[in-house]
Order: sequence, then C-alpha cells, then structure tokens
Amino acid sequence: MSVLELRGVSKRFGGIVVADDIMLDLQAGQILGLIGPNGAGKTSLFNLISGIFPTDTGEILVAGVRIGAMRVHQRARMGIARTWQNMRLFQTMTVLENMVVAPRDYAGESLLRLCLRPGTVRQADAEACDRALGILERMQLAHLADSSVTDLPFGQQKLVGLARALMNDGPCLLLDEPMAGVEGQSYETMRAVVREEAARGRAVCVVEHNISFIRDLCTSAVFMANGRILERGGIADLLASKTLAELYFGA
Repeated sequence: MSVLELRGVSKRFGGIVVADDIMLDLQAGQILGLIGPNGAGKTSLFNLISGIFPTDTGEILVAGVRIGAMRVHQRARMGIARTWQNMRLFQTMTVLENMVVAPRDYAGESLLRLCLRPGTVRQADAEACDRALGILERMQLAHLADSSVTDLPFGQQKLVGLARALMNDGPCLLLDEPMAGVEGQSYETMRAVVREEAARGRAVCVVEHNISFIRDLCTSAVFMANGRILERGGIADLLASKTLAELYFGA
C-alpha cells in the first residue's frame, strides 16, 4: 500500500532548483534510502514533504490524501514524523519531557481543552508518559528519562531524536542523517529500531551518507543530484552505478 506519493514535485529558490519533477512512491513496510552528494536536495525534499517549504508544482499525498494545502502541524497529525540533522531537541527539557510533547494530537497544546477539561489532559499526559517510557526502553534510554538532554552524549541525543519521532505513531517516518556522528551501541540500537518500525508496517525514508547503513537496511534507494532523481533501484545495482560513483565518490 502506498503511504507517501510525490507526483511531479518541483521547487526552486530563485535560480537554484532543489526539487525537479520528483516522482516517488513509498510503500508500507519499506525502508527507502535517499542518497546523493551534499546539495543534492535530499533534506529539501523532506522539508517539502513535512511542509517547511511549499511546493511550486506537483502533488504530495499521504495514504491517498492530498496534503499540499496543509500546514506543518496538520501534516504531522496526518502521520508524517521526521528527525533532523541537528536534532532540534528542547534543550531546557528532560528526555521524557521532549517525548511527551510529540504525539500526533498532544492534548496539552489546546488552551481551551486545558481549561475546560483538565482531567482529560492529565489522563492524556499519563498515557503519553507510559508510551514514551516504552519507547525509551526499546532505545535503551529508560534510565535517562529524567536527565536533561544536554547531559547526554551525542549518540544518545540522536537516539532521543528518533524516539521523539516515534511518539508520532503515523504511517510515515522520515530520517534525516540519523547515523551522522553515531557509533558503537547507539549505532546498533538505531539500526535495530528502524528495522523494527518497518517490520511493523511503517514506511521509512532515510537520508544518509553512511553507505553501510543504507546497504544493511534499505531494500531500495534513489540517487539524487542537483534536485533531480538520477537513478533508482536495488541497493547493489545502485552502488555499482558509474553515475553514482562519478557524482558521489568522485571516481
């Protein structure tokens, strides 16, 4: 089943084209790799999907619903969850506090609901805490729930970024360079959790320069350069591509 579809999506900033007639179809349970050199338009494509940038032309659909007119928070409620290269964690909050504000429909964000139905908000907060602790357990971070995110090493902060995205239980997960700066046990945990999410039916798209991570996890990939998809297919075939070798590795 198609979870995310891009039909002829284009975007330019002045003379710079960041997306040129992009066609993409992401299926439930699929882990799709999005690779290419810096400046290829990979993160810009995520920004178009999540609503940070409006498209110039084309359509974006989630589960068959056009989302082009939706704002960022509305797309998140449709089930588009993402991580960020720079993580964007709330620095003054604990790990758990970063988590409980991230569900698709966080009850406490409505001032009216908070004033008129405080019991409902408290119940929703308790349920969000339970769910967050379960996710942190999977990430081997439960013992750090009450720690400030600024006290965590970089690899664990990356895991918190993924854990927060998982609080959005929607069908689409966009991971923007999740492995950058991550190694050791954090690397193994990240890989295992991403694989589990796909096995549970979530559609996953990964922007990543770590080719080993792409090879280990992705069933297929697309190669971008200058805002265009130049090649797509199986991982082995794509990594053997002369076009990819010349543009990506300079060989």
